[in-house]
Amino acid sequence: MLSLNPYLSFKDNARDAIEFYQSVFGGDLQISTFGDFVGMVEDPAEKDLVMHSQLTSPDGFVLMASDTPSSMPYREPAGSSVSVSGEDEAKLQGFWDALSEGGTVTMPYETPPWGGRFGMLRDKFGIDWMVALNAQQ
Repeated sequence: MLSLNPYLSFKDNARDAIEFYQSVFGGDLQISTFGDFVGMVEDPAEKDLVMHSQLTSPDGFVLMASDTPSSMPYREPAGSSVSVSGEDEAKLQGFWDALSEGGTVTMPYETPPWGGRFGMLRDKFGIDWMVALNAQQ
């Protein structure tokens, strides 16, 4: 079985971000730091940065994230969004409410011309999200 999963890059706050996403989506979180592996970090001050994290939610979402050490170039996320959609109105509203806290709503979570509900936001970690309640057919 193959999978396609969002992998988010952060400068130095991946732990805060992935723990926030765990509070939003629930699930099992695994975190490895650069210091967990000998020779993986050049600057000892960066040993506690996240080398890899993976959140697996009860809904089957898999979200991964890591920090970018100073020895590598970092670019802020741009031109993509993480999309969450489905038919569970209450759950999607909860995701929207949690993700938008401290963030910036770029399109309110409302009824679009095609039905259902849809909204876009940038969360407090600079990640763009789309939340969509599928229209009833």
